Amino acid sequence: MAPILDIRNLQTHFFTSRGVARAVDGVNLEVPRGEAMAVVGESGCGKTMLALSVLRLIPQPPGRIVDGKIIFDDTDLLSLSEKEMRSVRGNRISMIFQEPMTSLNPVFKIGDQIAEAIELHQKTTHQEAAEAAVEMLKLVGIPNPENRAQSYPHEMSGGMRQRVVIAMALACNPELVLADEPTTALDVTIQAQILELMLGLTRDKDASILLITHDLGIVAQSCSRVAVMYAGKIVEQAPVTDLFRAPLHPYTQGLMRSIPRLGDKAVKLTPITGIVPSLTDLPRGCHFHPRCPHAFDRCREEHPPLIMQNGQGVRCWLHE
Repeated sequence: MAPILDIRNLQTHFFTSRGVARAVDGVNLEVPRGEAMAVVGESGCGKTMLALSVLRLIPQPPGRIVDGKIIFDDTDLLSLSEKEMRSVRGNRISMIFQEPMTSLNPVFKIGDQIAEAIELHQKTTHQEAAEAAVEMLKLVGIPNPENRAQSYPHEMSGGMRQRVVIAMALACNPELVLADEPTTALDVTIQAQILELMLGLTRDKDASILLITHDLGIVAQSCSRVAVMYAGKIVEQAPVTDLFRAPLHPYTQGLMRSIPRLGDKAVKLTPITGIVPSLTDLPRGCHFHPRCPHAFDRCREEHPPLIMQNGQGVRCWLHE
């Protein structure tokens, strides 16, 4: 079955006074239809810019998509006009943003904000959209949804605001949901509830999901495939079970060693040495080599291609 989203050689650059920041640097990624896929990596590696590029929400200037294709259901999104793209955003592709307080308008009621998207994309009357908004609030588990629809964002807790954002994202039955760190700002118990809610609703609506996160525990719990991103590039791709059983890239191995394990006192947490390089001053060769314990001369001179090994793709000369 063809993937719902096929990203090919995507390059999103930011032109700054310090130089060109290659936030997304030749990314190739396929999101399976009807499944959940994760993109993981440290802060600043380009995960959010990848998601924003799909929706063509990169701020211009200083950013610009300079090359590549984003094939969504046989259509290259980069070939669409802005008017055509507006009919895709929030309708066929929606996004759950990291911080709900900044993605909700503080001066409009919750119900009106959800109803606006429904009325715009589904061509319903205002009354029908308002009723559908209340139904979505009920679906995401907000108590007394009729009254809560009249609330403003500041009158709700963080967990409830995140439920509202999920309701907005799923209101028009999108085919693809981009979820950017959807549980980061929440405490652990609310995180589990929100994640279960989001994944359950996308399954019920037969939607695909691209989950942007740095939490490997969430990936293990909820996704079928995972791509590991570093300094604007995908350095490893694999089914989740294969990646956790046998990570191939030294960066992925470092991420795995950073996961605490209950009941295993013999396992010592080992941080990855060094820092993520500046995207305007990337090291020559493999971008990870200054932090890699296995680096050798070729790593410092040549950037490795994606090498396939038993169904896993990895950018590392160790696996040539």
